[in-house]
Amino acid sequence: MATIDYSNFIYLPASSNNYTVANRPYSNLIDKIIIHVAQGSWSSAVNWFQNSYAGVSAHYTVRSSDGFVGQSVREKDIAWHAGNWPYNQNSIGIEHEGFVDDPKWFTEAMYDSSARLTAYLCNKYLIPIDRDHIIGHVEVPYPNDHYDPGYNWNWYKYMDYVLYYATIV
Repeated sequence: MATIDYSNFIYLPASSNNYTVANRPYSNLIDKIIIHVAQGSWSSAVNWFQNSYAGVSAHYTVRSSDGFVGQSVREKDIAWHAGNWPYNQNSIGIEHEGFVDDPKWFTEAMYDSSARLTAYLCNKYLIPIDRDHIIGHVEVPYPNDHYDPGYNWNWYKYMDYVLYYATIV
């Protein structure tokens, strides 16, 4: 079984058809974290990444109910999550269970767990904790056609949590 990058969480590998093997950060600088919303359940996102015909993946997926994190692509590899190849090469994608138009999915447990993960990644890769480097999928330039995490995602809360967890690590 492959080892995971973020300790104490489960590795649920994406199909090798859905990401590019790399040697980051040596092959490509990791300087961004991209926040996604799955438009579906945690298990449907993980299962989709495991489908060899999907053509997409994310590094991590966060569950709404309890903040549980699964890893589908190793951080050293390039997940296909941004819809923009240069952004894929230089970012880590974090998928979140839920639907952008339904705020009940964005639970305290999800924000807390995701912010801890993002803080860990920012510290590990020296990513600045700001909205130029922690972005929503909607902020990825063309040819991106996504709008997640949507207007219900509380960026102020999230960034405050990330900053807090980055300073106590």
